[in-house]
Amino acid sequence: MAKELATQLIEQLQSAGVRRIYGIVGDSLNPLVDAVRKTGGSANGGIDWIHVRHEEAAAFAAGAEAQLTGELAVCAGSCGPGNLHLMNGLYDANRTGAPVLAIASHLPSVQIGSGFFQETHPDRLFDECSVYSELISTSDQAPRVMHNAISHAVGLRGVAVVTLPGDIASLPATAPSPLQRTVRPASLVPASESVAELAEAINKADKVAIFAGAGVQGAHDEVLALAKLVKAPIGHSLRGKDFIQHNNPYDIGMTGLLGYGAAAEGIAGAELLILLGTDFPYDQFLPATRTAQVDRAPEHLGRRTDVDIAVHGDVLPTLQALLPLVAAKKSSKFLDQMLKKHDKLMNKAVGAYTRNADALVPIHPEYAASLLDEIAAADAIFTADTGMCNVWTARYINPLGTRRLIGSYLHGSMANALPQAIGAQAAHPGRQVISVSGDGGLSMLLGELITAAAQKLPVKVVVFNNSTLGMVKLEMLVDGLQDFGVDVPDVNYAAIAAAMGFHAVRVTDPANIADAYRAAFAHEGPALVELVTDPNALSIPPKIKGGQVVGFATAMSKIVLNRGAGEAVSMARSNLRNIPRG
Repeated sequence: MAKELATQLIEQLQSAGVRRIYGIVGDSLNPLVDAVRKTGGSANGGIDWIHVRHEEAAAFAAGAEAQLTGELAVCAGSCGPGNLHLMNGLYDANRTGAPVLAIASHLPSVQIGSGFFQETHPDRLFDECSVYSELISTSDQAPRVMHNAISHAVGLRGVAVVTLPGDIASLPATAPSPLQRTVRPASLVPASESVAELAEAINKADKVAIFAGAGVQGAHDEVLALAKLVKAPIGHSLRGKDFIQHNNPYDIGMTGLLGYGAAAEGIAGAELLILLGTDFPYDQFLPATRTAQVDRAPEHLGRRTDVDIAVHGDVLPTLQALLPLVAAKKSSKFLDQMLKKHDKLMNKAVGAYTRNADALVPIHPEYAASLLDEIAAADAIFTADTGMCNVWTARYINPLGTRRLIGSYLHGSMANALPQAIGAQAAHPGRQVISVSGDGGLSMLLGELITAAAQKLPVKVVVFNNSTLGMVKLEMLVDGLQDFGVDVPDVNYAAIAAAMGFHAVRVTDPANIADAYRAAFAHEGPALVELVTDPNALSIPPKIKGGQVVGFATAMSKIVLNRGAGEAVSMARSNLRNIPRG
């Protein structure tokens, strides 16, 4: 009996090293799911089917696995609504550069173009969130399309989408599978003229600052060697935090509204700012100073801010070529000033959030985040929900060089943390994985708690429950708007999680946070710690602009007029003591 096409395609994925597929079974996808079943699962050298509760979670989980392992990860959705649900997570994966392959099953081929039930056109719809998107039309064509999809996802570090009609998947395989070779990414070496131009600019400048992004991965020591040589403070983006903050005596924190420390002052005060492997999108936080940029993507050079020196290349080979050309600077005055400023801000502004907070009720989220950093494993993987959870993890979770911290940093989707934690835990069963979830994000994909329980994944979920959309509230206030539509009724997420089979505890007293963490982390299965936090504790950026203060003050006056002074006083007590001064 001839092999089914679906079986052939699954064998291609196996040969590419795929060990699991995230998705929901159904109609046109069933032939492929049955082919997965026949592999016998990972325990028998096959592929596991990870049954999620929403296809968006499947895409986020696959994206997290791909980010953390650097290897191909796969998700799938049935025709019409099923694969449309993948789209949000695929946008996130593609923007992050995660090698993900999505299988979008389709209508029976004879019905395509007839306005049939659930008809969409996945081969068109996924174009914007992928590096490759193709429709399989025949059995002869199929293995070549799958091969191309794998090659594009891995080679271009992005999403590839294969659209597969259910009836085509059930046909006999008629063409051989192309040989799937392992492709090792090449290192992009810059032009020597560009390196020489950068070295000349560094040697002429008295005050040099470095701003590092995710592109410095693998070049930690070389970046520090350059900083030491030219006495440069190092700021970083949120995606760069994992790769440059640890063991870094030149660290001055992050810039941006999520930022902390002296990064804003440090990069603004430099005569030459060097952007290393970052496509930091917020141009309002990039100063109008002489700027050099190093990036492997030529389209990134100069697209956020004017660049005087553009170096097309990977950060590591660029610095290896640059370091011998750079003269050591004698004066460390600028660096010393920025490090002193950073220490003051960290201890007076960011640190103020956690001092004397062990008795504050409701719980101050900053204090809970600082305890999480102390108690979590040294090699823990953290996933952070978009919003205030990004702020708390950015400021209080230390990467240590052994941890990982990921989130929806480029796409900015809500509800990413829990499904990303599921993908992280599936790929790293022996590591502690912590989803730092906001109540808004958790409630959006709440059903994925069932996925963790059903798959027996020991994910640890820490829920910061302030019964409001805190980041949106802050956005409204700094724009001078009265906050509206952001608050929700109190929900007991620990009780919900317990009903789903989790070890779960609700914490309202800060004195109980540490014990709750330790018990959850010691539990062998999935666990959830719900922290009832202060809804009026908002993120105050380290560098505040006049317009933001005016906006906040205007909004506060409206709150007093419309709701009475009590709420405004409460917000002031929660936040104004933390505004950095001096």
